[in-house]
Amino acid sequence: MTDRYAAYDKLKIDTPADRVLRITFNRPETYNSVDEQTHTQITDIWRDIDRDPDVNAVMVTGTGKAFSSGGDFDMIENMTGNHHAVMKTWKEAKDLVYNIINCNKPIVSAINGPAAGAGLVVGILADISIAGKAARLVDGHPRLGVAAGDVAAIIWPLLCGMAKAKYYLLSGKPVTGEEAERIGLVSLCVDDDELQDTALSLTTELANGSPSALRWTKYSLNNWLRMAGPTFDTSTALEMLGFMGDDAREGVASHREKRPPNFQKDCPI
Repeated sequence: MTDRYAAYDKLKIDTPADRVLRITFNRPETYNSVDEQTHTQITDIWRDIDRDPDVNAVMVTGTGKAFSSGGDFDMIENMTGNHHAVMKTWKEAKDLVYNIINCNKPIVSAINGPAAGAGLVVGILADISIAGKAARLVDGHPRLGVAAGDVAAIIWPLLCGMAKAKYYLLSGKPVTGEEAERIGLVSLCVDDDELQDTALSLTTELANGSPSALRWTKYSLNNWLRMAGPTFDTSTALEMLGFMGDDAREGVASHREKRPPNFQKDCPI
């Protein structure tokens, strides 16, 4: 491991095979939730990977029983009503998505257990997403009192169609690994005890393929996502606008207090 990744101390990084870089969300005590530092690091690391001549493919997974449960409540609570924090997070949220899209190396995700928020961004934006049967993919933004931003508008309709995207994004219902494969939200679902080996084997196969052929194929296909850029930018802006309102405060409080939220019943929009 070179010094190139020394600054990414909130993530576990190793090289399990030749020319394969593995990134592991590594806060198992909080189901690998993403705090502010982790959010910045998982946003920035893709630029370094893009420039790393020793890496041909990337695998992403989580330690323990979860892939990543998304932003932790301290980070979210700090954002509510905080214009400066919201601006910073908006830029990072956009950069995270575009950095993954523009990273020239193929990315494989091994989704073990819950995947939400920034973790879900990485999980389903990966070029090949593999879920274990215990995986639970959920976009809980509306339950938190904000619009479904992050990766929702740019890729859910493309992967599983508008009808399924609206059903899961508006209801906030979780998608199991098997159902995610059935509707096309992930590439593959395997038994949990096969997940890591399957993902690593595929990532190693990609690392040994033709770099130019794979990178140019990824670049071409991701133009579908680039065309959805204006829709994505709008969704993240509206998500961040929501963090300035009362519903976001109520959403965080209801999660902390483990009760149903009591959102405002009227809305001028």
